[in-house]
Amino acid sequence: MRVLKAALERGIFDRAYLFHGDDDYLKEEKVRALIARATDPGVREFNLEIRRGGETDSAALSLTLDALPMMAERRVVIVRDVGALKKDARNVLGTYLKNPAADTVLVLVTNAGAKIDAELIEQTTAIEFRSLNEDELLKWIAHTAAELGVTISSSAAVLLAGATGNDLALLAGEIDKLRSFTNGAEVDDAAISAIVGAVRGETLADLLDRVATRDTAGAIGLLELVLLQPKTTGVSIVMALTTQTLAIGWALAARDNGVAQHRLEGELFGLLKENSSALVGRPWGEGVKAWVRAMRYWDHSTIDHALAALRAADASLKDTRVSSDEQVLASLILTMSSRPSHRAAA
Repeated sequence: MRVLKAALERGIFDRAYLFHGDDDYLKEEKVRALIARATDPGVREFNLEIRRGGETDSAALSLTLDALPMMAERRVVIVRDVGALKKDARNVLGTYLKNPAADTVLVLVTNAGAKIDAELIEQTTAIEFRSLNEDELLKWIAHTAAELGVTISSSAAVLLAGATGNDLALLAGEIDKLRSFTNGAEVDDAAISAIVGAVRGETLADLLDRVATRDTAGAIGLLELVLLQPKTTGVSIVMALTTQTLAIGWALAARDNGVAQHRLEGELFGLLKENSSALVGRPWGEGVKAWVRAMRYWDHSTIDHALAALRAADASLKDTRVSSDEQVLASLILTMSSRPSHRAAA
């Protein structure tokens, strides 16, 4: 991503890119940015060609790749869903990539979840668009809001991110609605509550805190409200609880191995950097502070007991015979908050 950012800033591009990964919204965002930067608006219609892999045969692709710029120094060719190219067209692409044209910027785009072609990775500048973690999401919100002329408080950004998750299309729509609602004023917690429906004290982070401090009644009382938030599901709650439980267990083990208490937050932050795809459910800084504070409520046996319960809940949520996510999660929280029996601990 740093390579692409530098290319967009300088206006100097490699000959062929492969955009792959799970976040289709970010891919399209960067495709639009590249088109805007690499083509002259006055002659863009002559020097921009967009194809879809499943609708492009070998002859059409060959003509597209061999065409010359018109009244410009370069062309841009976008091939979406490149994995859907049929064998003959794929062979044409492979031959082209051995010696790509200097006056063409080719962008190959895969769909989320598509199998990655290892040969394309080697033949192009491959850029992965993974889902943003919680900290990256807050930066994206601030950047997107600023581009729309919206000022959003840090507290409101956290509340918004907690309500929508990393669905960037949904987030962009909510930011646009917030712009209209505030009419130039700063977006604060009250605006998020009015437009998005997220309320401070009723977020996934609040639920995680209740479980971390073994406040069973408080956690169960929040379940219905948290599940009403956009993009929040039983599975996503279990994933965030699993990250939290593993982190607390890791911190307990680190302390046992001689890591000083004041160093634990930094160590946990480093652990998150190594596992950036883990679902934390809140900004990393808030998460690591909460985990260290919660250590006094847990020991190794309760961590193991909780992890077993989380594994069972994950399986139950994927069983279509289960009546509701709320029931599974309430049972999970009750189990996590209980002490393991001597037989189970042994």
